[in-house]
Amino acid sequence: MPEIVCVEDSADPRLRDYLHLREVELRKSLEAEFGLFVAEGEKVIRRAVGAGYPVRSVLTTERWLAGLVDVVGDARVYLVSPEVMEGIAGFAVHRGALASMGRVALPSVHSVLGDGVRRVVVLEDLVDHGNVGAVFRCAAALGVDAVVLSPRCADPLYRRSIKVAMGAVFAVPYARMTNWHHGLGELRAAGFQLLALTPDQDAVPMGEVVMKERVALLLGSEGDGLSSRWLHAADQAVCIPMSPKAMDLGVDSLNVVAAAAIACHGLVGGR
Repeated sequence: MPEIVCVEDSADPRLRDYLHLREVELRKSLEAEFGLFVAEGEKVIRRAVGAGYPVRSVLTTERWLAGLVDVVGDARVYLVSPEVMEGIAGFAVHRGALASMGRVALPSVHSVLGDGVRRVVVLEDLVDHGNVGAVFRCAAALGVDAVVLSPRCADPLYRRSIKVAMGAVFAVPYARMTNWHHGLGELRAAGFQLLALTPDQDAVPMGEVVMKERVALLLGSEGDGLSSRWLHAADQAVCIPMSPKAMDLGVDSLNVVAAAAIACHGLVGGR
């Protein structure tokens, strides 16, 4: 059974894991220092626990307590009023609970690309946490086997990433490259065909690509897309064809999340 602790003050120092939840840089510093992340809502907390992340503590109200007792083990539960909850979080917590979860060591890229992995999405420098979470949700929904992140990609375990992904960050294995310059070499050495998604309509349409047994789809940053280095390192540049009407209107590309959804469907459909 969890240890229940009633707290009446949002400034209580025992609640430091839940400070500054809307301030990205402060949260990045705090989470790195203490090796934690925050999961929001019973469903996401359950998925995090199921994926092997330990519960440090839980912050919730009386209304949501009963639904969490069986999942948090003997972790400490801070029970607060809705007003104190909003005071510490800085927003209304509609899903009723926040859990401070301990991080675990990420697997290496090599281990994520193990036997049975055939379709992989590789993200280069996506810095928006919501976009990273949305790509994970696309990957999970469409059957992608794993995700590989470049060193500068946003953290999939940041609260907004987890929230947008609806917990899919706990369902898809992922790893982070240690070296951007040579990161694609590890995928190539593992036998992956590298497809670089680009808005360039002179590239091969995604639906016309002849895919090999193992394929990695490269997706670039929100603004500039893939770097020239990664574009040149890929085996083939691929695109999502735009309709002539869209081109006439000056719409020559999709945002990275929409493009990821369509491309992942084509990637997995090409098994």
